[in-house]
Amino acid sequence: MAVDEVFREASKHGEELLTEFSASAKNLAGELSATIKGAAGELSESAREAAAEASTVATGASVVAKHWCQEMMDSIMSGSTSDLLTLQNVLFALLAASLIVILVIEFSKPRLKLPPGPRAVPIFGNWLQVGNDLNHGNLSEMAKKWGDIFLLKMGVRNYVVISSPDLAKEVLHTQGVEFGSRTRNVVFDIFTGNGQDMVFTVYGDHWRRMRRIMTVPFFTNKVVQTSRFAWEDEINHVIKDLKADPAASTTGCIIRRRLQLMMYNMMYRLMFDRRFESTQDELFIKLSTVNRTRSLLSQSFEYNYGDFIPILRPFLSGYLKRCEDLKEKRMAIFKQYFIDERKKVLEERRKKREAGEKVAMDYIFESEEKGEINFDNVLYIVENINVAAIETTLWSIEWGIAELCNNPHLAKRMREELDTVLGRGNLITEPDIPRTPFLTSFVKEVMRLHMSIPLLVPHMNLHQEKLAGYDIPAESKILVNAWWIGRRSCPGIIIAMPLLHLVLGRLVQTFDFSTPPGVDKIDMTEKGGQFSLQIMNHYNIVVKERRD
Repeated sequence: MAVDEVFREASKHGEELLTEFSASAKNLAGELSATIKGAAGELSESAREAAAEASTVATGASVVAKHWCQEMMDSIMSGSTSDLLTLQNVLFALLAASLIVILVIEFSKPRLKLPPGPRAVPIFGNWLQVGNDLNHGNLSEMAKKWGDIFLLKMGVRNYVVISSPDLAKEVLHTQGVEFGSRTRNVVFDIFTGNGQDMVFTVYGDHWRRMRRIMTVPFFTNKVVQTSRFAWEDEINHVIKDLKADPAASTTGCIIRRRLQLMMYNMMYRLMFDRRFESTQDELFIKLSTVNRTRSLLSQSFEYNYGDFIPILRPFLSGYLKRCEDLKEKRMAIFKQYFIDERKKVLEERRKKREAGEKVAMDYIFESEEKGEINFDNVLYIVENINVAAIETTLWSIEWGIAELCNNPHLAKRMREELDTVLGRGNLITEPDIPRTPFLTSFVKEVMRLHMSIPLLVPHMNLHQEKLAGYDIPAESKILVNAWWIGRRSCPGIIIAMPLLHLVLGRLVQTFDFSTPPGVDKIDMTEKGGQFSLQIMNHYNIVVKERRD
């Protein structure tokens, strides 16, 4: 009975599924044919003849697979029970043929001097050995065995892991052009419009243009100087709200919730001159919810099998549909509530011939009007800021407060420095930062111990390259345990660093942090590490106005 149900379900979706299998088999056969022909020039005469024959067989296999698919669909549509019972055999045959094609492709490729690494098995590579969670801790343990550079085969994907400062500099700086692209997958292609953004696009003209357009409004010291008053204002709102919350000084509060609102207000004031009044603001809830869901879907391991083994990608259709629907929902929110509203403000100014202060997105709109970018690029710039600027800085603040709570002697020393340099009652401002070396050291140590993205945003080489004497196959995913150097370093660091100083400094100047009654230490257990590194549990802390 269970088998019959499976076949009936397969018949419902058979046309789409078998068409996908046919296309996949055809693509694999085409790749095999091209690979064999490309390698044939380096082979002997007899080997070239065998390669030509194998190429012909591979091409023929795709025709046979397509013929099988069509015959099977005719049988399914006619409702023949006996033919339906052969569906399982045909699917197995198609899968087996595809796996054979993959094997032949692998064994026909030229032999390269690859980095060391665990022995890979056909089809799956090292996936079954190392699992999905390639976090910074697991990769550090592997580096102890395999060295500063090693290779993991994850299905058809090559992962090259770099674990030394010298090699990190080589990848990110010396050979920054060669390794300057970004890896993407079917999910990231959805959320970035196939690389129409800046963060996840291929290194080239588009990335350079987007970086140039975004530099003036987002990534210069002038931005810091013009935005710092808004940042200080938002921090003061946090201080005011914490003082007004009676629970904060007794049983405690989950401070992250209020800090998240602060970060959204800082970035949305920078982009659109907009802010949210409270954590209960309907638009804030809607926006933060879709952003959180986007992170969950893009950082999930659920779609790995379709990324590592492309022949299985048809089974991802439901997951990819969820991603498509969410992307459309997010883009509609960005457009309706922020981009369109800001353009209305600018249009009113033009009609009244008013100047008004420019915000970051005004510069982006000017580039759109000049034809340098299109409207989709505008949307994906907003998308990038939501993903890369808000939560990453928030994670660092959250880690920093947890460290101060667990190490009150550090908070005491930081407060003493601020009182000595600035005078008690004078809250730190951005120009004061160079005079507070202990605060700066604390911020840097928090970022070292609890990096928001410990493996950085992965890099990729478009073509086969050399690194440390090894051949790095084209389109390898380069995972680097480093921070802050190279052509595609984090441009937002110019904003994140002063923000961390101001938030942590002002909070320490105003409050004493402690754990709630009955709790000895904040739990510092980590979550993630492959995509992002967060604290496992958003902690509850007691926040009292300073007593000394």
